[in-house]
Amino acid sequence: MRKPQKVLVVEDETSLNEAYQITLKKEGYEVYAAFDGHQALEIVTKVEPDLILLDVRMPGKDGIEFLRDYRDKFKDSSAKIVVFSNLDQDGQVDQAYDLGADKYILKALAAPKDLVKLVKSILAQN
Repeated sequence: MRKPQKVLVVEDETSLNEAYQITLKKEGYEVYAAFDGHQALEIVTKVEPDLILLDVRMPGKDGIEFLRDYRDKFKDSSAKIVVFSNLDQDGQVDQAYDLGADKYILKALAAPKDLVKLVKSILAQN
């Protein structure tokens, strides 16, 4: 039997984090949750996720800061990173891609079920 793929959800809004977790678990993914960039870095040192769903605006270490640190510390990681945010201003999208994001989507346009389709699509590319 094939091991489930691991997804790390990094989202500070508890209700959204839980909704993404529930939806992804129903699809058979092994799901981990973090509520800021600091927690996310702790988790990736213990668990090597196949995909990271990363919010941008969070307290403490935000998504862009996480990307900087993650790409610096885990250069050899093959994890895919999907940045999802309600922001698309001030060159933030370009900055996320420059820091190694594989995809940037607007949260308002992606319901949890849409996110599952995106996760499946990106992980199928591995």
